[in-house]
Amino acid sequence: MSGLFSSKRLRWFAAAIVILNGVFPALWILFTSLKTENELTQKPITYWPHEPTIGNFISAFQDQPLLTFLTNSLIVAGLSTLLSLFISALAAYAIARLRLRFRGLILTAIIGVSMFPLVTLMVPLFEIMRSLGLLNSYWALVLPYTVLNLPICTLMMVSFFQDIPRDIENAAMLDGCTRISALWRIVLPLAAPGVATAAILAFVNSWDEFLLALSMNSAVAYRTLPVGIQLYQGEFAFPWPIISAALVVAIVPIVVLIVIFQEKVVSGLTSGGLKG
Repeated sequence: MSGLFSSKRLRWFAAAIVILNGVFPALWILFTSLKTENELTQKPITYWPHEPTIGNFISAFQDQPLLTFLTNSLIVAGLSTLLSLFISALAAYAIARLRLRFRGLILTAIIGVSMFPLVTLMVPLFEIMRSLGLLNSYWALVLPYTVLNLPICTLMMVSFFQDIPRDIENAAMLDGCTRISALWRIVLPLAAPGVATAAILAFVNSWDEFLLALSMNSAVAYRTLPVGIQLYQGEFAFPWPIISAALVVAIVPIVVLIVIFQEKVVSGLTSGGLKG
C-alpha cells in the first residue's frame, strides 16, 4: 500500500512539474504585459500587477506593424499546414495501403530526414529560394515549412491509416468509389484525430519558426511574428512590457486552436502513444 501511495505521489509530482513548466511562463508573460515599466523594475518584485494597464498592447500595435506580422504568420502557417496535410495524406495512404517493396526503407528514410537539424538545411534552402526568385514572399517560407512538416505528418497519419479496416474501403470501392475518393471520403474522416493532431503540430511548428523566417524575408511587409517581435528591442532598451504584450498576441491563435480541437488532439496523441 505504501508503494502504491508513493507511486501516486510521484505521478502527481511529475504532473505538477509539467503543468508548472507550461503554465507559469505563460502567466508571467501575461502579468508582465499588464504592468507599467516602473512597476516591472521596482524591488521587491511584484508578481501580480497592482495597476493593470492595456497600454502595452496599444503600444505593441502602434510601435510596430504587429497586425501585419500576425497576418503574415497566419497566411504562412495556414498554407504550409494545408499543403503538409494534403501531401502527407497521399504519402501515408500509399505507405499504409499499397504493397510497396521497400516500405521499411521508406519509413526509415522519413524518420532519418526528420532528425536533420534545421541549421544544416538553411543554406541549401536559402539558395533554392533565391534561385527561384521567391525571397521576400510568402512562398519563401511556405514551401520550406511544408517540407519540414512532411515527415511528422506522414508518420502520424500512417499509424492511423493502418488501424482502419480495409473492408470499409473495399465496400466503398464496390459502390463506385475510386481509391482516391475512398481516401478523402472514408479514410480521412475516420482518422480525424490523427489528422487534427498532425495539423496542430504542423501549424505550431510553422508559427514558431524563427531562423528561416529571419533569413528568407528581410522585407518588413513579409516578416512573421517571431521575427517581427524582435524589432521592439532597441540597442540599449528592452521594453519588456510591450514585448510581453506582443507575445501574448502571438500565443492567442495557438490557444484558440488547441481549445477548438482539444478533444481530437488529445485522442490523437493518446491513440498514437498506445499504438507505439
